[in-house]
Amino acid sequence: MSRAHVVLNVNVLDLGISPVAWELSGLPKTAVATGDYFARIGRIAERGTLDAFFLADNPAVREDPLTRPGGRALEPTAILAAVAAETEHLGLIGTLSTTFNDPVELAERLLTLDHLSGGRAAWNAVTTYNPAAGGNFGLGAIPDRATRYRRAHEFVDVVLALWRAAVDGSGIRHHGEFFEVAGRLPLGASPQGYPLLVQAGGSPQGRALAGRTANAVFSAELSRAAGVEHYEQVKQIATGHGRARGDIAILPGLITVIGSTHAEAVARYERARELQDPGYEAARLGAVLDHDLTRYRLDEPFPRETLAEPANPDTFTASLGFRESVVRGVEERIAARGDRYTLRDALSEFGTGGHRRIIGTPEQVADTIEDWFLAGAADGFNLMPDAFPSGLEIFVDEVVPILRRRGLFRHEYAETTLRDRFGIGPVRAPAAA
Repeated sequence: MSRAHVVLNVNVLDLGISPVAWELSGLPKTAVATGDYFARIGRIAERGTLDAFFLADNPAVREDPLTRPGGRALEPTAILAAVAAETEHLGLIGTLSTTFNDPVELAERLLTLDHLSGGRAAWNAVTTYNPAAGGNFGLGAIPDRATRYRRAHEFVDVVLALWRAAVDGSGIRHHGEFFEVAGRLPLGASPQGYPLLVQAGGSPQGRALAGRTANAVFSAELSRAAGVEHYEQVKQIATGHGRARGDIAILPGLITVIGSTHAEAVARYERARELQDPGYEAARLGAVLDHDLTRYRLDEPFPRETLAEPANPDTFTASLGFRESVVRGVEERIAARGDRYTLRDALSEFGTGGHRRIIGTPEQVADTIEDWFLAGAADGFNLMPDAFPSGLEIFVDEVVPILRRRGLFRHEYAETTLRDRFGIGPVRAPAAA
């Protein structure tokens, strides 16, 4: 642990991580189609002095959010601009794909957001593995993993070169496998120089990209031991590239279901399970493992063959990071319980994906955050409440004060830019580097 305070971002997965977040939210079907909704979430996060507002993205044609409420309706950078106008300190992290964007346009779009927000923007770079996104861009199939990451490395290098050149007003000349770029952006340096870079891939290729370039990593670890292992892997990659360990923050996802008592939190979680589609957990876990779990009986021993490595990781269409996290978790349960560990058990525990989930009181949530932070398993977390706004409000009003009393979190914002808040240090012009 090298940071004075825990980093806490809120990952705003529309109405929440729960598949029935709309039912839990009490909001109208039109909520996610309005800037006011996201601005409200931003104001709650800023009231709790959280570090940043984090948005995922999935550039594919999807269902109408008015007929299937809770899905993404607005483009991420437009949402972040609306949140920026309603907040003064909150960081703004937008997810945009290196597979389905242009690096010059993306660099200008995010540097514009950084200027308008006073130096609060960051880019979460992802390679996108959803086949539906490929169809949205006229591709019969998305490129294989190796190709996507070669493009991602070059894409990030072009964006960073454009941003760094904006600091001293120079231009760039880039000739690569995927891009030809010559010139400069019309904007100069933002109040923080240029946006931060976040990376969310958990595969070996993702860790390599993160260690070389990223300021923060959105990771997926289920146990503290796995968190410590991943933390050290990425930090060592970073130092291998001549970077300081503190230049990159490791931020696992943390799903929270909070109640005033443990029983109340469990009741909140069980109510959501009763409302959700009965096949949701099997479909979600099956997608992570790339197996049809409906072929197996719920109360028989967990089917171990589903944990085998993909035949070809390069063509595996799901997230390797999520898969690694879940497989490790299931294997640990099988090692402890043997054939008494069933598919039903696994669906209850891992049916929401590869992120750690806490169902408990504010004190229990704070205990986990403190434990992982002090153990060197995380520099902080990307929080994923079960439903907005209540899941975030209870965190801000009841968990944050506990963390403050323990000396783990700020009482007020002291820095003006996201770069300063993350403790990364000032940007220098290339000629002065």
